[in-house]
Amino acid sequence: MTDFSELGLSAPTLQAVADTGYTTATPIQAQAIPVVLQGRDVLGIAQTGTGKTAAFTLPMVDRLAAGRSKARMPRSLVIAPTRELADQVAMSFDKYAKGQKLSWALLIGGVSFGDQEMKLDRGVDVLIATPGRLLDHFERGKLLLTGVQIMVVDEADRMLDMGFIPDLERIFKLTPVKKQTLFFSATMPPEITRLTKQFLNDPVRIEASRPATTGENITQHIVRVPSPDPGMKRLALRTLAARDDVRNGIVFCNRKSEVDIVAKSLQKHGFDASPIHGDLEQSMRMKTLDAFRKGDLKLLVASDVAARGLDIPDVSHVFNYDVPHHADDYVHRIGRTGRAGKLGETYMLVTPADARSLDKVLKLIGKMPGEVTLDVDWSAVKPSTRAKPGRPERRGDRDRDRGRGRPASETSVAAMTPAVPIVAPEPVEAPAPPRAKTARPERPAPQPRPAPSRRGVQPVAARDDDDDRVVGFGGDLPAFLARPPVRV
Repeated sequence: MTDFSELGLSAPTLQAVADTGYTTATPIQAQAIPVVLQGRDVLGIAQTGTGKTAAFTLPMVDRLAAGRSKARMPRSLVIAPTRELADQVAMSFDKYAKGQKLSWALLIGGVSFGDQEMKLDRGVDVLIATPGRLLDHFERGKLLLTGVQIMVVDEADRMLDMGFIPDLERIFKLTPVKKQTLFFSATMPPEITRLTKQFLNDPVRIEASRPATTGENITQHIVRVPSPDPGMKRLALRTLAARDDVRNGIVFCNRKSEVDIVAKSLQKHGFDASPIHGDLEQSMRMKTLDAFRKGDLKLLVASDVAARGLDIPDVSHVFNYDVPHHADDYVHRIGRTGRAGKLGETYMLVTPADARSLDKVLKLIGKMPGEVTLDVDWSAVKPSTRAKPGRPERRGDRDRDRGRGRPASETSVAAMTPAVPIVAPEPVEAPAPPRAKTARPERPAPQPRPAPSRRGVQPVAARDDDDDRVVGFGGDLPAFLARPPVRV
């Protein structure tokens, strides 16, 4: 174990760390902080919940303590994939920069441009932003990145999952070539490896753990559900959430629509639960997170937008309502518990339709979690209309639940059809016999038509054909064709 006083941090920064109650650095912090203070590029790989945010925030505060910021030209830039993660970094910087004359600005969506532009006009030392909002300010001419000395990319693999790699490449090209770059990620897909080779200069690779591994202090369980029917899955979730050892927990679903449905189901059965996903307003998301952090909310039902960057120090349980489509997401989801050395417990609901996704998860983590059998009466669950047994839920099923494309019943069709009295059809007369064909009378010969009268043009006699077929221009010859040739 390494004490923070041994890492070369300044006295004000060490005091700020002591005020937070931390005295011992995590492995990623102990290895990364001295290297960052030397000004070298860092490629940090560590599982979620190991303190990556403090690993770059603390030395960044020390390096920026000397110098002054300029208007619209931040000296340090931190890129985060989600609003929640960016807000967490901002809170960490505010906490660790206590006593230092450093300013920061948070650029995320869902917040007024005007307030953010006012901070940029005054000048900030640290800019913390999501890629989209950062580029929006740049395109408006409100921001210059030519003064960036330190650039941090946090949760780089999440950037890849959310499709931010093109934006990230553009941001790199807007910053100076000679800068210190800190790249932190929990996994290292090939695309992320390509970025590090392209934009990092001889980085120091720091691996606090093998990529995509789960914490040893997290106990993992699998719960078998006999059918993919949502009613059975919700019954299993309620049974698990009602256990006495569940102090609080995060429930993860694969789809945003499922988040709302599961949260409403839990609320209906008396559980203290609220949803959080990307379609909610930013103010509502922050309000829900604050309530969960303070302990005013017991169950947080979330999509994968909350799987990365949520720094809630004391989450007792994580429930995977759905097996994640991407195996890496499983590592990040369960990483919300067992943080800072504390114990955590996770449960994953598995149906027969989840066999392929489960195989990917087991192959990634390299071990088989223990199986838990629930003492419930599955036959008491009424079959749900949202998903048929034996197949996963499809988009059309969700659309019918929302009222789009719902097939009308016979009763509703009858109700919408206007009542029309039945009238017997009138007798129809038999059709008259066809008339015999008669010989076609001969047409009169076409009468000659005079050519247009123009100066120097002689009228041309009309064609005297045997029939009335139209050949060429018929009986009308344009005047320009009737002009005599010009002899030279």
